[in-house]
Amino acid sequence: MITILLTYSILPHVGRCSDFGPRACAPRGPHSGLTLFTVPVYAAYASNMDPKQMAERAPHSPMRGTGWLVGWRLTFGGEDVGWDGALATIVEDPGSSVFVVLYDVPEWDEPSLDRWEGASLGIYHKVRLRVETLDGAVLSWLYVLDDYEGGLPSARYLGILADAAEKAGAPDDYVRDLRGRPCKSLGG
Repeated sequence: MITILLTYSILPHVGRCSDFGPRACAPRGPHSGLTLFTVPVYAAYASNMDPKQMAERAPHSPMRGTGWLVGWRLTFGGEDVGWDGALATIVEDPGSSVFVVLYDVPEWDEPSLDRWEGASLGIYHKVRLRVETLDGAVLSWLYVLDDYEGGLPSARYLGILADAAEKAGAPDDYVRDLRGRPCKSLGG
């Protein structure tokens, strides 16, 4: 039995261009009538780092690997929007890096993920950024909070983020930093 490992996911072209521009389509080998394209890459920095959670939210989106969002910092904001305190987001910070998990997300999983992340409600919006991996930079999209930085997350939410980072293979010091962040007291 021969096993072939592809470094990029490829799916049949279905004739749609997303907001990321035209798909890179190219005929492959003897399959002259088959057109293939690369799948957009999503970088998760919060609870979607947990592969099990992502499998429930976007079941056709396999984990591609991990990387670092260099020049950005994990922070929290929108305390009045979140049901349990401030929500995770990222902001530019030249001296910082954020651990991320990369997923290949086909266009049919994107709407479900948008709903889960509140993008369809205007809570988060998508941005495209380069993520540094061991194989080089990967252009990916992320959700960024559409609110001001500030406020404290709940201890429960921080625990979920730290657990997700740990399951995804984040370095111990990164997970320890998440668990040690200040959080909202139980009384509000």
